[in-house]
Amino acid sequence: MLQHTTQAQPYHALLAAYRASAAPHAAEQLHFAGVGDRDVYNITAPFADDGALVIAGRVEDRTNEHATTRFFVERDGVWLPRDDTPVLDLQDPFVTRVAGELVLGGVEVIFDATGRHVTVWRTQFYRGATLRELRHFATGPAGMKDIRLLALPDQRILVLTRPLGLPGARAAIGYTCLATLDDLDADAIARAPLFRDQFLPDEWGGANEAHVLANGLIGVLGHVAWMEAGDIRHYAAMSFVLRPETGEKTPLTIIATRSDFAPGPAKRADLQDVIFSGGLVRQPDGSAWLYTGISDAAAHRLRIADPFLAAEQGTQ
Repeated sequence: MLQHTTQAQPYHALLAAYRASAAPHAAEQLHFAGVGDRDVYNITAPFADDGALVIAGRVEDRTNEHATTRFFVERDGVWLPRDDTPVLDLQDPFVTRVAGELVLGGVEVIFDATGRHVTVWRTQFYRGATLRELRHFATGPAGMKDIRLLALPDQRILVLTRPLGLPGARAAIGYTCLATLDDLDADAIARAPLFRDQFLPDEWGGANEAHVLANGLIGVLGHVAWMEAGDIRHYAAMSFVLRPETGEKTPLTIIATRSDFAPGPAKRADLQDVIFSGGLVRQPDGSAWLYTGISDAAAHRLRIADPFLAAEQGTQ
């Protein structure tokens, strides 16, 4: 049920509810090649570009965070870099379509002179008819990741935001609607009203992708996280449904956890229990493929029950 105010639930309560109701899942690792010994993770779901299905992925050496975003196509079960597409100095790519244009974003990270310490990060946005025609058009506020865009049926642009370091909270998800992509800038993003009732003060999360549902509601795919002693991170995939006209929304629900996937390497020991939602491909049979980064070291997908179907059909 959509509500103006929801009750934030602790990560552990969300996790317990998920484990009590989760059905068996089909999980598989996606295999990437053509990038040397670097990892590919925090991928998007496949999207169409110039007649091909493409995945954007974060490409990075296991020992540092100097990442690029590259674009891959599948050949005989292996995802290979697509020729003649740009290589962008961005982490954590995301993609959508607005008025026939491809809109791609990612996080630009600026390091200090040693190259070891991050001094600032910000989200950069590109647009174009195809990947080959991408051009930069907007920059988000300094220090903000997890900004996502969605074209609404009335042609406005829904913007989901995620400022950090708020009074009484580590982070919150915000939302605003803009008339066109031309209105997207750091000030418009920073002014977005915030939901202050989704995360406990010492937990956080963000949006990773948004979908227009058949009844006009918006399905939001995201992540929810907490950190235990020793800076050990725990991330799960979550979802909720939003009515942008009123700000009403459903409570957060966990839809996948690291234990749903096969064991594998992690970039660091503190990232073992981390998944980062990249995209959701809804299926006609009521299931969906969830594409994720795993432990900051690999990319997988997971077949789950469509998390938006009940709200779309009016049964939630």
